Amino acid sequence: MCGIAGIIGLSSKDVSVDLMNLFLKTQSHRGPDATGVWSENEVCLGHNRLSIIDLSDSANQPMMVDRLVMVYNGEVYNYLEIRKELEKLGHQFKTQSDTEVILHAYSEWGQGCVNRFVGMWAFAIWDQTQNRLFASRDRFGIKPFHYIHKNGEFHFASEIKTLRVSPLFSNDLNLNQVARGLQMGWVCYQDETYFECVKSLPAGHSMVYEQGNLTIS
Repeated sequence: MCGIAGIIGLSSKDVSVDLMNLFLKTQSHRGPDATGVWSENEVCLGHNRLSIIDLSDSANQPMMVDRLVMVYNGEVYNYLEIRKELEKLGHQFKTQSDTEVILHAYSEWGQGCVNRFVGMWAFAIWDQTQNRLFASRDRFGIKPFHYIHKNGEFHFASEIKTLRVSPLFSNDLNLNQVARGLQMGWVCYQDETYFECVKSLPAGHSMVYEQGNLTIS
């Protein structure tokens, strides 16, 4: 288990980093092995790492390949097969991690790369060239991805508790989801959570955030 978080839209880089550090502290239990923050202009990505595959510091996150930056929670079980295919296409790797394989796969195949993955994941990739965020969640929704999109800003994290410290958060309850939770024990329903302002990326879905616009498919 790892923790991912992101902030897009705050005008001050310093404010973004300070808020990200608070995000990561809130979900520090998700990854005790390393904590990392990457920031540029209005974008800040953070990661709490629980080391599983490549235990070296070189596999810490946020991870960069060319102009792509990623935070990732999960495991792609067939990453070795995908890596061999990418190596035949000319890609070179610096780590033994599946994280780097996902980045190279996105670089080679774009958003369709997720169709090749077998496993469980929630990740977000910031493309510095296109100024675009691509995020994806595994087919069964094993790994969580929660977000708030409000007032031209976009914040995401592995846990709702993390987003509660966001200035975008409000305590307005989603009473429909409260009823589902009490009657059926459902934590989420489609993209709904217990709070009106917090959404969940549905299982088996991908998301593109670009110029303040959000597209889910």
